[in-house]
Amino acid sequence: MRLAFLGPVGTYGEQAAQRLAALEGLEAVDFVPQQGIRAVIRALADGDCDLAVVPVENSVEGGVTSCLDALWEHPDLAVARALVLPIRHALVGSGPLDGISEVLSHPQALAQCSLWLGEHLPQALQLPTSSTAEAARLVRGSRFRGAIASLEAAAEHGLEVLAHPINDVPGNCTRFLLLRRGERSHQGPYASLAFSLHSNQPGALLESLGCFAGQGLNMSRIESRPSKREMGEYIFFVDLELPEEAAPLDGAIADLTPLCEHLALFGAYPLTNLAAEERAD
Repeated sequence: MRLAFLGPVGTYGEQAAQRLAALEGLEAVDFVPQQGIRAVIRALADGDCDLAVVPVENSVEGGVTSCLDALWEHPDLAVARALVLPIRHALVGSGPLDGISEVLSHPQALAQCSLWLGEHLPQALQLPTSSTAEAARLVRGSRFRGAIASLEAAAEHGLEVLAHPINDVPGNCTRFLLLRRGERSHQGPYASLAFSLHSNQPGALLESLGCFAGQGLNMSRIESRPSKREMGEYIFFVDLELPEEAAPLDGAIADLTPLCEHLALFGAYPLTNLAAEERAD
């Protein structure tokens, strides 16, 4: 069993992949790091891997657009399970904190620590990388570069922890999806789907969202992305909370389909919220 994740070793994506594999009861898993979210999904879509784990939403910075776009582009992929992982960023490096003039990390991590960086390293140049663990790898041995990464990445690359935690919001967390090829389930406590409408007319979106309300379904998230075809044309991504039976979801899809140019159900699935469990403890 080969499972692709956003690498290199030491990323939050690897932590999520290990947790999700355990929740699925998988054994003898070969965790395969990839460079970039699209590469993770392509490894699954092309058959190089059996499963893939990708970040889809952060509680501070919102949706991970490259993941949303890739899901829309690959109708053969399905969401099997979701995991909400607490994110505790650290500033790591090989030199002293007062000598740091460049900070490297994934753009989402840089944004999630922007207030801390503005207060403690206001003159430091912020440089984006493909992942937090890649940033940790790149700063190893440098006296003037620091990385925003996990404690696991610091240990993996032999770096000192210069400050922890540094994320601006204490409750920072990211939702990850476990993806597989094959049929998309209609049964589960949560579901994700996306749709585009026939035309951009007054009330069109309201009418489409009424399909969920008419079936008694609660939307836990809605986000729009440009269709990339023309200005003002959008794709709407929706997450739903579902009852035990599949009938309300099927009814909502039946009501929504005539209103849509395209509609894709990514699947119904279980969700494990480690952030909520951490708060409860």
